[in-house]
Amino acid sequence: METPVITQAMINAYDEYTHLTLDRRSFMQKLTALTGSAASAAAIAPLLAANSAQAEMIPEADPRVNAEDITYRGTRGDMKGYLVRPADASGKLPAVIVIHENRGLNPHIRDVARRMALEGFVALAPDFLSPAGGTPADEDRAREMISALDGRQTVDNAVATVTFLRSNDATTGKAGAIGFCWGGGLVNQLAVASPDLKAGVAYYGAQPPAKDVPKIKAALLLHYAGLDDRINAGIDAYKKALTDNGKDFTIHVYDGVNHAFNNDTSAARYDKKAADLAWGRTVDFLKAKLA
Repeated sequence: METPVITQAMINAYDEYTHLTLDRRSFMQKLTALTGSAASAAAIAPLLAANSAQAEMIPEADPRVNAEDITYRGTRGDMKGYLVRPADASGKLPAVIVIHENRGLNPHIRDVARRMALEGFVALAPDFLSPAGGTPADEDRAREMISALDGRQTVDNAVATVTFLRSNDATTGKAGAIGFCWGGGLVNQLAVASPDLKAGVAYYGAQPPAKDVPKIKAALLLHYAGLDDRINAGIDAYKKALTDNGKDFTIHVYDGVNHAFNNDTSAARYDKKAADLAWGRTVDFLKAKLA
């Protein structure tokens, strides 16, 4: 069987569904119109979505890392998270919060946390759906739950995560954050809310209001996908506010790639070249800013 041809219009329809409408029936109707048949739409939809079976670059049982599920105090209750450290660490390490997409704390984000640990950090991937009972297996349900979260409480829980990591015996007390999609937007909000955050890396994340930029203390590394018109509409205003307020920031726009280009579990949108380049820049940035 030939591999189905996936067009930019199909990718855009999926982005609209997963980030704006959360209406799967309308998405499948639009995809059917774009592909020409319900059968073709059914074949292409899984290629646009993430596949958790492809989540592991670093196996969960990899002996190079020590990983555990933990519980720590949030702003109004307990937060669950996935804490990972390199197994051969001989001293304290800088800490990095790994913030998930709008699918919650899934196998892919756990894998990213393990990757980050192998770069020499204590990595904590919080489950920001903890106040709602935790991340469900159903991604559509997870997206609905994300959209129903209390925004202020979510940011406060991110600030509480910084506080927890800074006081953790395994860390140097210096904390950064990396986030993807919804998590990239939360990194930007966390930079506004936490003066203790030293560095933030936002992958295709929504920008905070320009009026809030003066509050930012963290150095920022901002990755954007060239084809991501929805998120990129906010770049110019954010860049101007950061510049006008003398903030430490770097922006990279990766031409010809889509929103979620870093997510290697999504066949249609993943771009290895851009992902590898962005990851290398991310690790170098975090090592420099959290030294």
